[in-house]
Amino acid sequence: MNTILSGSVDKSVRLWDIRSGQQIQMFNGHTNRVWSVEYSPFVIKNSICNSNVICSGSRDNTIRFWDIRSNKNELYMIKGDEKEDFGIICLKFISLKKKEKTKNVTYDLNLCYGSNNGPIRIWG
Repeated sequence: MNTILSGSVDKSVRLWDIRSGQQIQMFNGHTNRVWSVEYSPFVIKNSICNSNVICSGSRDNTIRFWDIRSNKNELYMIKGDEKEDFGIICLKFISLKKKEKTKNVTYDLNLCYGSNNGPIRIWG
């Protein structure tokens, strides 16, 4: 993958081609500055793979998920805690191994996010 993500005070999320330095796509939907962006992995049969989904966290107190194959509106949105978060400043996907009774190992994928007021929350 030769791309990089950026978030901006202009409320946009942008996908860039590293080699050419050119913008590939721009995603709009946030209502305030975008503080964090992250590629969203997913789990298939006990392994973590890359996907075509990215997510962004904003001062507007939302996390939005986007499909980089299309320039449509967001796929999904999570709203932060209205009283306590005051904006989403960082995002991180973590994978936790989980053993089942059959001794198979599965993974739970969780999204952790940090808020402007300090709390760290886990979603997933």
